[in-house]
Amino acid sequence: MAATSKSTDNALAFLKDFTLGGVSGAIAKTCTAPIERVKLIIQTQDANPRIISGEVPRYTGIGNCFVRVYSEQGLSAFWRGNFTNCIRYFPTQAFNFAFKDSIKKLFPKADPKEEFVKFFAINMASGGLAGAGSLCLVYPLDYARTRLASDVGAGKSTFNGLGDCLVKTARGPGGIRGLYNGFGVSVVGIIPYRGVYFGMYDSLREKNPYKKDLGPLGVISKFAVAQVTAITAGYASYPFDTVRRRLQMQSEKPRSEWMYSGTADCFAKVAKNEGIGALFKGAGANALRTVGSALVLVLYDQLQGMLAKTAEIAKEKLEEPKK
Repeated sequence: MAATSKSTDNALAFLKDFTLGGVSGAIAKTCTAPIERVKLIIQTQDANPRIISGEVPRYTGIGNCFVRVYSEQGLSAFWRGNFTNCIRYFPTQAFNFAFKDSIKKLFPKADPKEEFVKFFAINMASGGLAGAGSLCLVYPLDYARTRLASDVGAGKSTFNGLGDCLVKTARGPGGIRGLYNGFGVSVVGIIPYRGVYFGMYDSLREKNPYKKDLGPLGVISKFAVAQVTAITAGYASYPFDTVRRRLQMQSEKPRSEWMYSGTADCFAKVAKNEGIGALFKGAGANALRTVGSALVLVLYDQLQGMLAKTAEIAKEKLEEPKK
């Protein structure tokens, strides 16, 4: 009976983490969609056929990209691919939080005050494994988001939407495997990203004296911790992200037309032809975008705190007649 009760509690905890993580992610992504799109355009423009051919002029920076997207495609274009991103991000973030908390329980417990290094290492490991696990489930949606967001210029769009993008790629020379182009480097990159993202945040949060405060002071202090965490995680994994985006850009082409034969080839060619700095193209916009990543962590924490407070009040009310 006790085992059944524990199993039910674990399932409910997983469902709660899944829902709170997904809602937090969808809200944050919609708020930061314009920055996200500009970052993706700048990051992938050197692998974009329409820019390489000269059909669409290169973007010279973040400001230039914002102005041109607005003038060529209109205000709503900043949210192009956002629906796909939310569809992708809801399960991604939901699984990240749910897997992280579930995986964390498999590790031995560590006191953050007495064993901070061990505590930090456990948080890094559980966060990294959670990120790799969730990526396996939602990668085709991540691919579609990249292709839709990097579709530039005032002419006809390459894809008409999420379904069209997935179908055209799957029917292309690479078949279903085309939807997973860049998957290997994505897994390699997601482990340090999610490891730092969750590990650093969970560890620094324990040092925050206002971590249980649901008021303005608690929110501001949590956001400061989350912002530092998100920027650090973003820069730590950004070269991997650039490579996977470039590999995704060639997915629907025949292999003979690919610019890069694989992850190592992409790293080498970008570094040789464009310089090491090219692996960080769009990193400035990405730093602005981390506001959304930080917002996810804070929203998740706040929603969890509010839910716990509501449950506590409800429990007290249920116990009142017994007194």
